Amino acid sequence: MTDTDTRPSTGSGPSGEAAPQSENPTATSAAEPKPSTALEREHAEMKDRLLRTLAEMENLRKRTEREVSDARMYGISAFARDILNVADNMHRALQALEETRAIADSGLKTLLDGVELTERELMNALEKHGVTKIDPLGQKFDPNRHQAMYEVEDPNVPSGSVVQVVQAGYLIGDRVLRPAMVAVSKGGPKAPPAPAEPPANDNSGAK
Repeated sequence: MTDTDTRPSTGSGPSGEAAPQSENPTATSAAEPKPSTALEREHAEMKDRLLRTLAEMENLRKRTEREVSDARMYGISAFARDILNVADNMHRALQALEETRAIADSGLKTLLDGVELTERELMNALEKHGVTKIDPLGQKFDPNRHQAMYEVEDPNVPSGSVVQVVQAGYLIGDRVLRPAMVAVSKGGPKAPPAPAEPPANDNSGAK
């Protein structure tokens, strides 16, 4: 009797070829990012988002501070312009009555002194809130701060100089609240250029 071969199969197929082996698991895992690399990338992205958020918050803080400062400084502009009209009328009244001071009695002189004191207190109150007078007499005409009303022929004065102030001008902070109304000279030598003003500080934060 012939013994039956009970040896385990070698995995050969019907044709005697070896059966295909499964893919190497290490090759598949090598294509995927390592856990440590993924964590580092996520950490870098979170850090970048955090830095961007902090920068935006700092810009917002600076912008808010600037807006609050501007509102505090320039929020009274409309009110200040109305007060300037009152100051102008008071000054005109004092100029009209100044000629009578020499012949005025003690009561009228006391009244004039009181009005002058009131005018000084009014101007001090305006200055306290950042409103200052523009005094351009003798300066070179500046269209950003002055409004020319007429020209005066004067060969002894450099052309383009302010020779008379018709109405005083005012600044509020570094902005023109009301330009000065002036008379400008002509016919004289050319006026020297105005000195350059230092650039304003930029507190924009970007700005």
